[in-house]
Amino acid sequence: MKHGVSRELYDYWQRLRGDRPAPDRTEIEPYDLRRILGDTFILEANSRSDYRFRLAGTRVCALYGRELKGRDFLTFFTGKDRDAVATLLAAVSQDAAAAVFGFEGRSAHDRVLPCEALLLPVRQKGEGWTRIIGSIAPMDDPYWIGIHPIVKQSISSLRLIWPDERPSFLRRGDEVVDARETPAPTPAALHARPPSIFRPAPRGISGLPGERRVGHLVVLDGGKSAPGPQA
Repeated sequence: MKHGVSRELYDYWQRLRGDRPAPDRTEIEPYDLRRILGDTFILEANSRSDYRFRLAGTRVCALYGRELKGRDFLTFFTGKDRDAVATLLAAVSQDAAAAVFGFEGRSAHDRVLPCEALLLPVRQKGEGWTRIIGSIAPMDDPYWIGIHPIVKQSISSLRLIWPDERPSFLRRGDEVVDARETPAPTPAALHARPPSIFRPAPRGISGLPGERRVGHLVVLDGGKSAPGPQA
């Protein structure tokens, strides 16, 4: 995590959760986050393809020039970037992973703003980890923030972090996988088959060489990464 906002939110989340996979929604106090509240948001995970803003801080809304409550987080991305973010969100809401990614926001006037986003699971009573607390923080402070909104964005880096050294579903079972920190590859690589990395289990496809199903993921062992698209 490069930005101070990301680190402060992550440290707060770590203190709240203790030895649990994630804190409860009722434990989060806005006052505790007062210094970074404008950079934070809460999503509701309705399905693997629907993550709605329940709350969004003023500085996050200013980046996009509009109120974000009720909007789907995934609509901010297109193509393979959208697929990559959906994979991160599924790991956060289903496996209690933490996710951080960098992206470049672009205004209608073609101004570029690098940003960092953090996604963390939160437990909603009776529903599981269906809330996600996160932050979006620009890496620069140009004059045009709040004047020229971001209208499109592209991912520059991705990383999944397992705070308890391995996914929660593995800690409940007998599988042993070294996943202390899984550096998520480029969006294009998420559609390839890198060695020993988690990816969503494709429906209707099974029995590929070197694969083991664990929960809703497939663990791929050994081999070489499939080549990504050529520039």
